Amino acid sequence: MMLQVKNLLIICIFIFTSFAAFAQQESGGREDRFSQIENEKIAYIIKQLKLTPAETQKFIPIYNQYSKEIWALNSAKTKTVNSNKSNSNSFNRSSSNDVIEFDAREVEIKKEYRTKYSQVIGSSRASQFFVVEQEFRSMLRQELQNRKDKNK
Repeated sequence: MMLQVKNLLIICIFIFTSFAAFAQQESGGREDRFSQIENEKIAYIIKQLKLTPAETQKFIPIYNQYSKEIWALNSAKTKTVNSNKSNSNSFNRSSSNDVIEFDAREVEIKKEYRTKYSQVIGSSRASQFFVVEQEFRSMLRQELQNRKDKNK
């Protein structure tokens, strides 16, 4: 019975993802494509971590906040690195320190959210989350590389 509910939840997520894909095609926007990828990522995480519907309901809001924080941090890091590149032709020490500070902050955010995730899905799966997230990114990069190679 629980397996059927879990499968139904996963099917609903994929249907939602399909609607998001259709909406993306209609609008053609970059933000829509990012939204579609994010929905696919969430579905992948739920499946790989074998989250129950109750766990999923509690996990998703925490994940969304984590995702916003990481996105903001990476955006700030990119702006800082690009600013340092445009201000100087040579690599200076302050830009190196900025990158290290951003990386250190990323580690702190991940530690904070591992604790939050563990309260919902347990310590083991909370730690596994970061591996699953990295697997998804690798799959996405591979897919993009395959598309590039196909279009050559």
